[in-house]
Amino acid sequence: MAHFAKIASDGFVIDVIPLANEIITKDGVENEDLGKQHLAKLLGGDWVQTSYNGTFRKNFASRGYMYNAELDAFIPRKPFRSWVLNETTCQWEAPSSAPTFDPATQAIYWDEDNLRWVIE
Repeated sequence: MAHFAKIASDGFVIDVIPLANEIITKDGVENEDLGKQHLAKLLGGDWVQTSYNGTFRKNFASRGYMYNAELDAFIPRKPFRSWVLNETTCQWEAPSSAPTFDPATQAIYWDEDNLRWVIE
C-alpha cells in the first residue's frame, strides 16, 4: 500500500490517503508519477508520495505538516518559536538537550517562556 499527501498551494498537507500498489506499478516497478496522475484526475490537486516508515522524504506526512520541495521532505509543525529545524532529520529541536529523567516517576516539558526543560 502506497500513501500520498495532498499538498495545498502554500505547501501544507491537507490530506493523506492510501493507494493500492497496483495503481502505481508498471512493469513491476513502482512509479510515483502514476499515483500523482491518478489522484489528480480522480480528486484534483497536487499529490506527493509519502513513506509510512520514513525511508524517503524524512517523515510520514500528516495533516498540518509542510512539504518542503527544496529539502524534499515532510516537516511537522514547529512546536515552539525557539526550536530550530534539523535539516538532516527534518525534525524540530529545542535550543538545549533534554536532561535525563525517570519516565516512570517524572514528567518533562519545555518551558518556552524561560527557554528550558522542566522536570516534575
